[in-house]
Amino acid sequence: MFGYIIRRILQAIPVFFGTTLLIYFMVFAMPGDPIVALFGDHGVNEAVAAQLRERYHLDQPFIVQYLIYIGGIFHGDFGTSFSGQPVADILASTFPVTIRLATIALLIEMVVGISVGLISGLRKGKLFDASALVVSLILISLPIFVIAFVMQLVFALNLGWARPTVSAEANWNELILPGIVLATIGVAYIIRLTRSSVIETEGQDFVRTAYGKGLSRRRVIGVHILRNSLIPVVTYLAVDFGVLLVGATVTEGIFNVPGVGRTLYQAIIRGEGPTVVSFVTVMVLIYLVVNLITDLLYAALDPRIRYGK
Repeated sequence: MFGYIIRRILQAIPVFFGTTLLIYFMVFAMPGDPIVALFGDHGVNEAVAAQLRERYHLDQPFIVQYLIYIGGIFHGDFGTSFSGQPVADILASTFPVTIRLATIALLIEMVVGISVGLISGLRKGKLFDASALVVSLILISLPIFVIAFVMQLVFALNLGWARPTVSAEANWNELILPGIVLATIGVAYIIRLTRSSVIETEGQDFVRTAYGKGLSRRRVIGVHILRNSLIPVVTYLAVDFGVLLVGATVTEGIFNVPGVGRTLYQAIIRGEGPTVVSFVTVMVLIYLVVNLITDLLYAALDPRIRYGK
């Protein structure tokens, strides 16, 4: 197992450098001068522009800029935004909020999606199964902003059960409604994925053998059917957690959540290259770590999977 972890870490190194190099190229090596864009409609002060280019190393060749940036990351320096604020401070203020929001959404997806999908798969063709399929299809079909506005109108404005927008503190209880909205589409996919996996697993020989040995239905479902059915679900949840961290732009905008998605969108609009590159770099690291943890979970869920030396 330890050898496998080392190999995966070594494999992640070229992925990290390749991805960050591509992102840095897309932000800084494309046509256009971000320093000139900062002046907007006002005239460009060449002296100030030269100082800014020197401060952000934009007067250096592209590969030198990238190496300076990567060297700063290894020392915990994510650079400085064009507004003068350290990007590390922006990350420290926004990522905890989005992590809380993504955690709430992921827990809802796991509990609701797996439970409904399991029951639906075990009751294939019955009323519960048909209802779950219809509801999941509706959730998949609806745009996330429609779901967000409806939930905001009904539960926040009409019933008063939640705040229509999130405060600057973004406490856990304030993020419940945005978390439910963010989890809706994921719940729908997990229901359908769990259902199909349960139906397939229930027809396997080892399940019939377990029943033949006299094991109770509860034990067969919990130990043999559910455990083996969770492998594709865990894969989806791992990828989805990364998506939740970076793809909550619409939900964060509607509920005024001061998180990563909203901040990254504003940085792109303002042309804040250092902020965009650093945010995406952190997201790449999160994806790599989550994928490693997912692979290790496979061995816990499926005893047939073993990572040799």
